Amino acid sequence: MQLGLVGLGKMGFNMRERVRAAGHEVVGYDRNAQVSDSSSLADLVGKLAAPRVVWVMVPAGEPTRQTVAELGDLLAEGDLVIDGGNSRYTDDKVNADLLAAKGIGYLDVGVSGGVWGKENGYGLMVGGDEAHVERALPIFDALRPEGPREEGFAHAGKVGAGHYAKMVHNGIEYGLMQAYAEGFELLDAADEVTDVPAVLKAWTRGTVVRSWLLDLLVKALEEDPGLAEISGYVEDSGEGRWTVEEAINHSVPAPVISAALFARFASRQSDSPAMKAVAALRNQFGGHAVHKAGPTSGSGDVS
Repeated sequence: MQLGLVGLGKMGFNMRERVRAAGHEVVGYDRNAQVSDSSSLADLVGKLAAPRVVWVMVPAGEPTRQTVAELGDLLAEGDLVIDGGNSRYTDDKVNADLLAAKGIGYLDVGVSGGVWGKENGYGLMVGGDEAHVERALPIFDALRPEGPREEGFAHAGKVGAGHYAKMVHNGIEYGLMQAYAEGFELLDAADEVTDVPAVLKAWTRGTVVRSWLLDLLVKALEEDPGLAEISGYVEDSGEGRWTVEEAINHSVPAPVISAALFARFASRQSDSPAMKAVAALRNQFGGHAVHKAGPTSGSGDVS
């Protein structure tokens, strides 16, 4: 099968290589000419035989919307566009309707696997019409992990379902990472535990908390004991926020995911205005001591 692939970054590049290794022809386009197989989107489309399938793997939001719109002007009736980036699910119906007016199909695919996907395969969650899914199935089979299809691939539902499922997946990921991180810090704080990495590594086999994320934490500690080379400043790419917003919209309690998201916000504050206000209030109503602001803030000095 022939596939056009737009976006050859960390994920897209490895996906191209995995699909090629499965025997398919992939024509890629990226603004980085060193990795691109074509000089422009128009050039990519021109190298594909109709009916075409083009997979978009660019940053979510405006870059994806612009790419889909441009493809809508370049492709023809009967072609198919797949958005495999981390788009918000609400963008999918807009993109699908835009392309449907021109007779072009659309699928949204949540892709999980990160930089390890080339070797291990990618978990795929797909939204869209069954006929479009069947048409792209050879590519999905090339990308997913080896083994039963249902253990690495799901046709989650209508347009938007793939990205919705990936959004929730990433929200769960926030909670899992936060739990491991808090456990790591507690072990590190305890005088009784003298070899934290050994404890975490022992958890990777046979225990109820074993997981690939735990394996990666063990790997990180082997590469950087104590994580001395890493700042505790943590970004978020959007999916955690969207998950919490959806939980609110559906009145679904999501305290773990919400707390994990807020913990990331807290990581970006060197001195919290909210906690300053709490300290001031405790001082006002109860005369409780406060720590002085400045270089010694948090060191134990009180006034």
